[in-house]
Amino acid sequence: MQPDHPSKDIIGSESQNLEGKTICLCLTGSVAVSNAPAVARKLMRQGAEVYCVMTSAAKDLIHPNLLHWATGNPVVTELTGELEHIVLAGERPGMLGKADIVVISPATANTISKIACGIDDTPVTTVVTTAFGSNTPIVIVPAMHQSMYNHTIVQENLNKLQSLGVDIILPRVEENKAKIALMEEIVAHITNKLTQHKDLEGLSFLITAGPCREYLDPIRFITNPSTGRMGIELAREIYFRGGNVTLILGKTIVDPPHGINVLHVETSDDFLKAVQTELRKKKYSVFISTAAICDFKPESKFPEKIKSDDGIISIKLTPTPKIIKIAREMDKNLFIVAFKAESDLSKDELIKRAHTRLMESDANLMVANDVGKEKRGFETTTNEIFIIDKKKKVVHVPLSSKKHCSVEIINQIKKQM
Repeated sequence: MQPDHPSKDIIGSESQNLEGKTICLCLTGSVAVSNAPAVARKLMRQGAEVYCVMTSAAKDLIHPNLLHWATGNPVVTELTGELEHIVLAGERPGMLGKADIVVISPATANTISKIACGIDDTPVTTVVTTAFGSNTPIVIVPAMHQSMYNHTIVQENLNKLQSLGVDIILPRVEENKAKIALMEEIVAHITNKLTQHKDLEGLSFLITAGPCREYLDPIRFITNPSTGRMGIELAREIYFRGGNVTLILGKTIVDPPHGINVLHVETSDDFLKAVQTELRKKKYSVFISTAAICDFKPESKFPEKIKSDDGIISIKLTPTPKIIKIAREMDKNLFIVAFKAESDLSKDELIKRAHTRLMESDANLMVANDVGKEKRGFETTTNEIFIIDKKKKVVHVPLSSKKHCSVEIINQIKKQM
């Protein structure tokens, strides 16, 4: 028996989340293909076996030997008598192909459109067509220039593929480019797809997320640094686990995932009206209020832009409505999760204040964090949270990704329900 390739020594070195799983990683001709070895090895460190398939355009940008080194497995660059597409993603009597999932990362506009039209003229498109026929899960990770990504037909093709059950991991739109999603997001999505049980099926979640704007005049407003990332991660986790989710989202540069119903709002009044409308028209199981709603708003708005030479201006502020209180009045049985941000408090004082607010608002759980500490709360991808129930039982989630925090919050909701 031939010994394992030395590169496979890293398999499972970080976790066993993907132990026993085989991933077919398909590469196409985007410069983002340079990230492929790192993505492959990150998946391996989670326990997966990875096989790569490349188009000729991808080979022009990165040599197959690098992927062979990265994964420890031969790379498919053409289809031969070995029937590589069937071996990896096909269906035969009594057995399926090796791959538990087919991931096209990066996916160009060309390859996306070919897949949507059922065209097989590269090793990648033929593997994907085969995966469709065998019901192997497919994930597409677009990467291209923004003008290409915005092409109506490309968007139609992405929507078509999504309607056929393909997962789309949205790109990061920066510098006029639809840049490939971060490696951590790609790996997290694949891990969720392969490991999560659909334990939230039959439950409907309403989430508010992001900042709100309270206008002083037509162009100036009071706001806060919230990005909505925590609420977006919660929505993503619920979606992966089979729950139905509606996300009411303030103005933010963080993109919500495909497949989620998103309602875009701006002001606290917008948030309130959207929550009231949703609770009237649909029976929700859980309401998660992560949005950073301003506590105060201007009593009146200047009809025109305030001029710099107007001198001293006094602005009277009035309290904004408490959305959680109104949601509770509308539905006595709704499971409500509230969030409380404090700054520079001791752990005991933070928990004390959060529990007091929990009891006052008649919520079921309170998630508290100290935004005065580094890498916590606003404008970060990480957080440290305390999840508190009415009996003052506390679940502490140490500093970790907001993705991990979202998992812990959903687990606690399920446990409480």
